[in-house]
Amino acid sequence: MATIHFTRNDRPTLGIEIELGLVDGRTMALSSSFAELVKRLPKDSAAQFKPELMQCVVEVITGVCETVGDAGADLRTKIASLEAVTDELGLRLWWGATHPFSPWREQQVTPDERYYQLVELLQELARRLVTFGLHVHVGVDSGDKAVMICDRILRHLPTLLALTASSPFWEGRKTGLQSHRSKVMEGLPTAGMPTLMRNWSEYVWLVNHMVDTGFINTIREIWWDVRPHHAFGTVEVRVCDMPGNLEDTLAVAALIQCLVKALSDEIDGGTYQHDCHPMMVRQNKWRATRFGTGAHLVDSFTYQVVTVAQTVDNLVDKLTPIAANLGCEHHLERCRHIAASPSWADRQLSIQAETGSAEQVVRQLTDLSRITTPPQE
Repeated sequence: MATIHFTRNDRPTLGIEIELGLVDGRTMALSSSFAELVKRLPKDSAAQFKPELMQCVVEVITGVCETVGDAGADLRTKIASLEAVTDELGLRLWWGATHPFSPWREQQVTPDERYYQLVELLQELARRLVTFGLHVHVGVDSGDKAVMICDRILRHLPTLLALTASSPFWEGRKTGLQSHRSKVMEGLPTAGMPTLMRNWSEYVWLVNHMVDTGFINTIREIWWDVRPHHAFGTVEVRVCDMPGNLEDTLAVAALIQCLVKALSDEIDGGTYQHDCHPMMVRQNKWRATRFGTGAHLVDSFTYQVVTVAQTVDNLVDKLTPIAANLGCEHHLERCRHIAASPSWADRQLSIQAETGSAEQVVRQLTDLSRITTPPQE
C-alpha cells in the first residue's frame, strides 16, 4: 500500500476556498463560461482561480495565510480582479450554495480527464453537482492530530452549516430546506460525515483500500464534511454552504480557525475524548439543513435543545481568548450577528416572495455581494 505523508504545520495557518457561480448578467441564469473567463485572467493566476466539475463555477483560492485579515485581503484582491473580467464578459458572480432556477441538466462538464472519469464513475450523482461551497483549511502539526480533530470537531459541523445555509431552491422550486446543497452532496458515496478513524495509520489504510478496490480513483474523491489534507498539512472543513458575502465568509472562517486551534490545544494539554454519538451529529445536521439559523440544536454535553444563536454565543465566549491571539476577534464576534439574523436562504426566499421572481433573487444578491463598484451602464 502507498504511504501518505502528512505535511507538518507548526502554526494554525489558514487557507480559504470559495466556489462562486458564473451567471449571465442579462438572464441571471448559470453560464458555462469558465473557459472564456480563464482566457482573460493573468496567465500566472492558475493556482488562484481554478475550474470545478461544472463550467459554471469558479473556485477562488487564497494563499497560505497567517490570519483571517490576511485571507480577507487576499480574497478582496482576487475577487476584484475577477469582477473586472466578469464585467467585461457580461457575467456576474453568484454567492449562494445552489442557483435558484438553472437546471443541472443544462450545465456543461469541464473538459478534463479527471472530471470525465468522475462522471463515468458516479453518473447522475456527479452531473447533479451544481453546488457551491466554502472550504476552510487550518494547519496542524501531525496526521494523528488531524484525524483526532476531525473526530472532535464533528459536533460543531451542524452549527457551521446553520450559519452558512444558502440553498433553499433547486431548479426553480422551493425545497423547504435551508441547505439543499448538503443533501445533494450526501448523495455521493464518499461525502457527508466521515467515518470514525482512530489515527493517521487507519486513515491511510482506509484511503488505500478505497483506491485499490476501485471504489474511488484518487484521494481527491473523498468529500467528507471534514477531512485531513495531507499535502497541505491541514484539517479541511467542507460542510459549509457558500455564504452570501465576503464578510460572513471571513466570520465563519474565523470560527473554524479558532475551533481547530482550541481542539489542538486541548489535545496537547491532555483531555478525555467526550463521546458524542454520531446519531446526535446527524440529527443536528438535519436540523441545520432544514431550518438554518432558525434551527434548534441538541447540546452534546447537556442534551438540552438550544437555539443556533445560543450555541454560537457560547462558542464565541469560549473562543474569544484564542481569537485574540489569532487576531480575528471582530471576525469571530460577527458570528453572533449571523446566528441571530435571517439566514442567506431566508433572504433568498424573502426576495422571491416580494418580487415573485427567481431572477430578481439572483440580480439583487449579486449586486449586494460585489466587492467593487459596478460599471456604469
